[in-house]
Amino acid sequence: MANTIKAAFLSELAARFGSIKRLNRSQSLFSVGDEAARVYVRYSQRHGGAKTFYGLREEDLRELAGHRSVICFLWDNQAEPLCVPFAEYEEVFHTVSAARDGQYKVRVYLQNSGTELYIARAGRFNVDGHLGWQPLYDLADTGKLREQPDLSHPQVQSLLGAIGKVQGFDIWIPPNDRNRMDWTLTAPFECRDNLPSGYDPVANTLAEVDVIWIGRGTNAVQALFEVEHSTPIYSGLLRFNDIHLAAPNALPRFSVVSNDTRRGLFARQLSRPTFQTSGLHKLCTFLDYVNVFEWHNRIVRPKDESQMPIGTDCVGTRD
Repeated sequence: MANTIKAAFLSELAARFGSIKRLNRSQSLFSVGDEAARVYVRYSQRHGGAKTFYGLREEDLRELAGHRSVICFLWDNQAEPLCVPFAEYEEVFHTVSAARDGQYKVRVYLQNSGTELYIARAGRFNVDGHLGWQPLYDLADTGKLREQPDLSHPQVQSLLGAIGKVQGFDIWIPPNDRNRMDWTLTAPFECRDNLPSGYDPVANTLAEVDVIWIGRGTNAVQALFEVEHSTPIYSGLLRFNDIHLAAPNALPRFSVVSNDTRRGLFARQLSRPTFQTSGLHKLCTFLDYVNVFEWHNRIVRPKDESQMPIGTDCVGTRD
Protein backbone atom coordinates (compact mmCIF):
# COMPACT_ATOMS: atom_id res chain seq x y z
CA MET A 1 0.00 0.00 0.00
CA ALA A 2 2.81 2.43 0.92
CA ASN A 3 4.52 2.02 -2.45
CA THR A 4 1.23 2.47 -4.31
CA ILE A 5 0.34 5.69 -2.48
CA LYS A 6 3.85 7.08 -2.83
CA ALA A 7 3.96 6.21 -6.55
CA ALA A 8 0.60 7.92 -7.12
CA PHE A 9 1.83 11.01 -5.28
CA LEU A 10 5.05 11.20 -7.31
CA SER A 11 3.11 10.78 -10.54
CA GLU A 12 0.84 13.68 -9.57
CA LEU A 13 3.86 15.72 -8.49
CA ALA A 14 5.45 15.27 -11.93
CA ALA A 15 2.17 16.09 -13.68
CA ARG A 16 1.83 19.35 -11.73
CA PHE A 17 5.43 20.54 -11.56
CA GLY A 18 7.29 18.88 -14.44
CA SER A 19 10.53 16.96 -14.01
CA ILE A 20 11.38 15.39 -10.65
CA LYS A 21 14.60 13.70 -9.63
CA ARG A 22 15.44 11.54 -6.62
CA LEU A 23 18.32 12.93 -4.60
CA ASN A 24 21.29 10.72 -3.79
CA ARG A 25 21.42 8.65 -0.62
CA SER A 26 17.68 8.75 0.04
CA GLN A 27 14.61 6.95 -1.25
CA SER A 28 12.35 9.76 -0.06
CA LEU A 29 14.00 13.02 -1.11
CA PHE A 30 13.19 14.56 -4.49
CA SER A 31 14.13 17.69 -6.40
CA VAL A 32 11.44 19.43 -8.44
CA GLY A 33 12.55 21.05 -11.70
CA ASP A 34 16.01 22.58 -11.71
CA GLU A 35 16.13 22.71 -7.88
CA ALA A 36 12.93 24.77 -7.84
CA ALA A 37 12.06 22.97 -4.60
CA ARG A 38 12.91 19.88 -2.60
CA VAL A 39 10.24 17.45 -1.44
CA TYR A 40 10.64 14.98 1.43
CA VAL A 41 7.95 12.27 1.11
CA ARG A 42 6.81 10.28 4.14
CA TYR A 43 3.96 7.74 4.41
CA SER A 44 2.08 6.19 7.33
CA GLN A 45 -0.92 4.01 7.81
CA ARG A 46 -3.78 5.47 9.80
CA HIS A 47 -3.93 4.14 13.34
CA GLY A 48 -7.26 4.15 15.08
CA GLY A 49 -8.55 6.09 12.10
CA ALA A 50 -7.33 9.40 13.48
CA LYS A 51 -3.52 9.48 13.73
CA THR A 52 -0.40 8.63 11.77
CA PHE A 53 3.22 7.98 12.78
CA TYR A 54 6.38 9.04 10.92
CA GLY A 55 10.12 8.96 11.37
CA LEU A 56 12.03 11.87 9.86
CA ARG A 57 15.69 11.05 9.39
CA GLU A 58 18.05 13.70 10.71
CA GLU A 59 20.32 13.32 7.68
CA ASP A 60 17.37 13.84 5.32
CA LEU A 61 16.31 17.02 7.11
CA ARG A 62 19.85 18.36 6.67
CA GLU A 63 19.35 18.02 2.89
CA LEU A 64 16.34 20.37 3.17
CA ALA A 65 18.16 23.13 5.03
CA GLY A 66 18.85 26.20 2.93
CA HIS A 67 16.54 25.05 0.12
CA ARG A 68 12.94 25.81 -0.76
CA SER A 69 11.58 22.57 0.67
CA VAL A 70 8.50 20.85 2.02
CA ILE A 71 7.81 17.68 3.98
CA CYS A 72 4.86 15.90 2.36
CA PHE A 73 2.99 13.60 4.73
CA LEU A 74 0.91 10.87 3.09
CA TRP A 75 -1.58 8.40 4.56
CA ASP A 76 -4.34 6.00 3.51
CA ASN A 77 -7.50 7.36 1.86
CA GLN A 78 -6.05 10.86 1.84
CA ALA A 79 -7.99 13.52 -0.04
CA GLU A 80 -4.96 15.79 -0.46
CA PRO A 81 -1.35 15.74 0.72
CA LEU A 82 -0.11 17.60 3.77
CA CYS A 83 2.78 19.78 2.50
CA VAL A 84 4.58 21.40 5.42
CA PRO A 85 7.22 24.05 4.53
CA PHE A 86 10.40 22.94 6.27
CA ALA A 87 11.66 26.49 6.89
CA GLU A 88 8.68 27.17 9.16
CA TYR A 89 9.62 24.25 11.44
CA GLU A 90 13.41 24.13 11.09
CA GLU A 91 13.95 26.02 14.33
CA VAL A 92 11.50 23.72 16.11
CA PHE A 93 13.55 20.67 15.12
CA HIS A 94 16.68 22.41 16.38
CA THR A 95 15.15 22.71 19.85
CA VAL A 96 14.96 18.92 20.28
CA SER A 97 17.21 15.98 19.54
CA ALA A 98 16.60 13.04 17.25
CA ALA A 99 15.95 9.62 18.81
CA ARG A 100 18.72 7.04 19.11
CA ASP A 101 17.91 5.70 15.64
CA GLY A 102 18.63 9.13 14.12
CA GLN A 103 14.98 9.99 13.47
CA TYR A 104 12.64 12.65 14.75
CA LYS A 105 9.35 11.04 15.81
CA VAL A 106 6.35 12.82 14.34
CA ARG A 107 2.60 12.24 14.35
CA VAL A 108 -0.29 13.79 12.46
CA TYR A 109 -3.65 13.91 14.27
CA LEU A 110 -6.70 13.98 12.01
CA GLN A 111 -9.50 15.53 14.04
CA ASN A 112 -12.75 17.33 13.41
CA SER A 113 -11.30 20.31 15.25
CA GLY A 114 -8.35 20.49 12.89
CA THR A 115 -5.26 18.69 11.60
CA GLU A 116 -2.32 18.81 13.98
CA LEU A 117 1.36 18.01 13.58
CA TYR A 118 3.02 16.64 16.72
CA ILE A 119 6.83 16.69 16.98
CA ALA A 120 8.03 14.62 19.93
CA ARG A 121 9.20 16.78 22.85
CA ALA A 122 8.45 19.97 20.89
CA GLY A 123 4.64 20.06 20.89
CA ARG A 124 1.61 20.22 18.61
CA PHE A 125 1.07 22.59 15.70
CA ASN A 126 -2.06 23.20 13.64
CA VAL A 127 -1.31 22.51 9.97
CA ASP A 128 -4.69 22.86 8.29
CA GLY A 129 -3.25 25.68 6.19
CA HIS A 130 -0.70 23.27 4.71
CA LEU A 131 -3.19 20.73 3.36
CA GLY A 132 -3.24 20.46 -0.42
CA TRP A 133 -0.78 21.37 -3.19
CA GLN A 134 -0.90 25.15 -2.72
CA PRO A 135 1.96 25.32 -0.18
CA LEU A 136 4.28 23.77 -2.74
CA TYR A 137 3.03 26.09 -5.49
CA ASP A 138 3.63 29.06 -3.20
CA LEU A 139 7.10 27.86 -2.26
CA ALA A 140 8.58 26.68 -5.57
CA ASP A 141 10.77 28.97 -7.63
CA THR A 142 8.66 28.91 -10.80
CA GLY A 143 11.58 30.19 -12.86
CA LYS A 144 13.34 26.88 -12.23
CA LEU A 145 10.45 24.57 -13.01
CA ARG A 146 11.02 22.52 -16.14
CA GLU A 147 8.40 20.62 -18.06
CA GLN A 148 9.22 16.94 -18.43
CA PRO A 149 8.13 16.16 -21.99
CA ASP A 150 6.84 12.69 -22.71
CA LEU A 151 8.72 12.25 -25.99
CA SER A 152 8.92 9.22 -28.26
CA HIS A 153 12.05 8.07 -30.08
CA PRO A 154 10.98 9.64 -33.44
CA GLN A 155 10.02 12.89 -31.71
CA VAL A 156 13.50 13.23 -30.19
CA GLN A 157 15.01 12.56 -33.62
CA SER A 158 12.77 15.27 -35.08
CA LEU A 159 13.86 17.84 -32.50
CA LEU A 160 17.58 17.03 -32.79
CA GLY A 161 17.39 17.21 -36.58
CA ALA A 162 15.68 20.60 -36.43
CA ILE A 163 18.27 21.96 -33.99
CA GLY A 164 21.11 20.87 -36.27
CA LYS A 165 19.44 22.29 -39.34
CA VAL A 166 19.00 25.72 -37.74
CA GLN A 167 22.68 25.65 -36.76
CA GLY A 168 23.67 25.15 -40.38
CA PHE A 169 24.42 21.41 -40.55
CA ASP A 170 23.35 18.77 -43.02
CA ILE A 171 21.26 16.12 -41.27
CA TRP A 172 21.44 12.35 -41.53
CA ILE A 173 18.62 10.25 -40.13
CA PRO A 174 18.31 6.57 -41.14
CA PRO A 175 15.96 6.39 -44.15
CA ASN A 176 13.68 3.87 -42.46
CA ASP A 177 13.04 6.35 -39.64
CA ARG A 178 12.19 9.36 -41.79
CA ASN A 179 8.54 8.53 -42.37
CA ARG A 180 7.98 8.51 -38.60
CA MET A 181 9.21 12.07 -38.01
CA ASP A 182 6.81 14.28 -36.05
CA TRP A 183 6.21 17.57 -37.85
CA THR A 184 3.74 18.74 -35.23
CA LEU A 185 6.73 19.51 -32.96
CA THR A 186 8.94 21.33 -35.43
CA ALA A 187 9.16 22.57 -39.00
CA PRO A 188 10.04 19.88 -41.57
CA PHE A 189 13.63 19.80 -42.77
CA GLU A 190 15.52 18.00 -45.51
CA CYS A 191 17.74 15.04 -44.76
CA ARG A 192 20.94 14.20 -46.52
CA ASP A 193 20.74 10.99 -48.53
CA ASN A 194 24.50 10.21 -48.51
CA LEU A 195 26.69 9.18 -45.64
CA PRO A 196 29.98 11.09 -45.36
CA SER A 197 33.01 9.36 -46.86
CA GLY A 198 36.04 8.27 -44.87
CA TYR A 199 34.16 5.86 -42.63
CA ASP A 200 34.15 2.82 -44.92
CA PRO A 201 35.09 0.24 -42.23
CA VAL A 202 32.10 1.30 -40.12
CA ALA A 203 29.72 2.56 -42.82
CA ASN A 204 26.95 0.18 -41.76
CA THR A 205 27.34 1.22 -38.14
CA LEU A 206 27.30 4.91 -39.03
CA ALA A 207 24.14 4.44 -41.07
CA GLU A 208 22.31 3.20 -37.96
CA VAL A 209 23.07 6.26 -35.80
CA ASP A 210 19.79 8.01 -34.97
CA VAL A 211 20.87 11.57 -35.84
CA ILE A 212 24.12 12.87 -37.35
CA TRP A 213 25.08 16.50 -37.90
CA ILE A 214 27.47 16.95 -40.85
CA GLY A 215 29.22 20.10 -41.99
CA ARG A 216 27.11 21.54 -44.79
CA GLY A 217 28.37 20.33 -48.15
CA THR A 218 31.29 18.44 -46.56
CA ASN A 219 32.13 15.01 -45.16
CA ALA A 220 32.99 16.37 -41.71
CA VAL A 221 30.90 14.65 -39.03
CA GLN A 222 30.25 17.20 -36.28
CA ALA A 223 27.92 15.40 -33.88
CA LEU A 224 26.28 12.01 -33.45
CA PHE A 225 23.22 11.30 -31.30
CA GLU A 226 21.92 7.93 -30.16
CA VAL A 227 18.41 8.04 -28.68
CA GLU A 228 18.20 5.27 -26.10
CA HIS A 229 14.50 5.40 -25.31
CA SER A 230 14.25 1.83 -24.05
CA THR A 231 17.24 0.11 -25.68
CA PRO A 232 20.45 -0.59 -23.71
CA ILE A 233 22.74 2.42 -23.36
CA TYR A 234 25.71 0.08 -23.70
CA SER A 235 24.79 -0.75 -27.30
CA GLY A 236 24.83 2.92 -28.25
CA LEU A 237 28.22 3.41 -26.62
CA LEU A 238 29.63 0.43 -28.50
CA ARG A 239 28.40 1.91 -31.77
CA PHE A 240 30.06 5.22 -30.92
CA ASN A 241 33.25 3.44 -29.90
CA ASP A 242 33.50 1.59 -33.23
CA ILE A 243 33.10 4.87 -35.13
CA HIS A 244 35.63 6.65 -32.94
CA LEU A 245 38.22 3.88 -33.38
CA ALA A 246 37.73 3.94 -37.17
CA ALA A 247 38.35 7.71 -37.32
CA PRO A 248 40.12 8.72 -34.08
CA ASN A 249 41.17 12.11 -35.43
CA ALA A 250 37.66 13.25 -36.36
CA LEU A 251 36.74 13.99 -32.71
CA PRO A 252 33.04 14.72 -33.20
CA ARG A 253 30.60 15.19 -30.37
CA PHE A 254 28.97 11.92 -29.27
CA SER A 255 25.74 12.18 -27.25
CA VAL A 256 23.56 9.52 -25.66
CA VAL A 257 20.03 10.94 -25.39
CA SER A 258 17.62 9.47 -22.88
CA ASN A 259 15.37 10.13 -19.91
CA ASP A 260 17.09 11.81 -16.97
CA THR A 261 16.56 8.68 -14.86
CA ARG A 262 19.17 6.86 -16.97
CA ARG A 263 21.94 9.39 -16.37
CA GLY A 264 23.51 7.24 -13.64
CA LEU A 265 23.47 4.16 -15.86
CA PHE A 266 25.20 6.15 -18.61
CA ALA A 267 27.97 7.20 -16.21
CA ARG A 268 28.51 3.62 -15.02
CA GLN A 269 28.66 2.22 -18.55
CA LEU A 270 31.00 4.95 -19.79
CA SER A 271 33.42 4.17 -16.96
CA ARG A 272 34.10 0.70 -18.40
CA PRO A 273 37.81 0.15 -19.22
CA THR A 274 37.14 -0.24 -22.95
CA PHE A 275 35.71 3.29 -23.23
CA GLN A 276 38.36 4.74 -20.93
CA THR A 277 41.13 3.19 -23.03
CA SER A 278 39.68 4.33 -26.36
CA GLY A 279 39.17 7.88 -25.11
CA LEU A 280 35.42 7.84 -25.81
CA HIS A 281 34.78 8.90 -22.21
CA LYS A 282 36.29 12.32 -23.05
CA LEU A 283 34.05 12.84 -26.09
CA CYS A 284 30.69 11.39 -25.08
CA THR A 285 28.04 13.32 -23.18
CA PHE A 286 24.58 12.62 -21.80
CA LEU A 287 21.64 14.69 -23.01
CA ASP A 288 18.24 14.28 -21.38
CA TYR A 289 14.89 14.85 -23.05
CA VAL A 290 14.25 18.09 -21.15
CA ASN A 291 17.55 19.50 -22.47
CA VAL A 292 16.57 18.61 -26.04
CA PHE A 293 13.10 20.09 -25.66
CA GLU A 294 14.39 23.35 -24.17
CA TRP A 295 17.29 23.57 -26.63
CA HIS A 296 14.87 23.29 -29.54
CA ASN A 297 12.48 25.89 -28.11
CA ARG A 298 15.36 28.27 -27.49
CA ILE A 299 16.98 28.30 -30.94
CA VAL A 300 14.37 27.21 -33.49
CA ARG A 301 12.79 30.54 -34.37
CA PRO A 302 9.23 30.99 -35.68
CA LYS A 303 10.57 32.49 -38.91
CA ASP A 304 12.52 29.28 -39.53
CA GLU A 305 9.46 27.17 -38.87
CA SER A 306 7.33 29.15 -41.31
CA GLN A 307 9.58 28.53 -44.28
CA MET A 308 8.27 25.02 -45.00
CA PRO A 309 4.68 23.79 -44.85
CA ILE A 310 3.75 21.34 -42.14
CA GLY A 311 3.38 17.83 -43.55
CA THR A 312 6.36 17.98 -45.96
CA ASP A 313 8.30 14.71 -45.91
CA CYS A 314 11.95 14.47 -44.93
CA VAL A 315 13.48 14.19 -48.40
CA GLY A 316 17.03 13.46 -49.49
CA THR A 317 19.53 15.97 -50.86
CA ARG A 318 22.92 15.39 -52.37
CA ASP A 319 26.25 16.99 -51.48
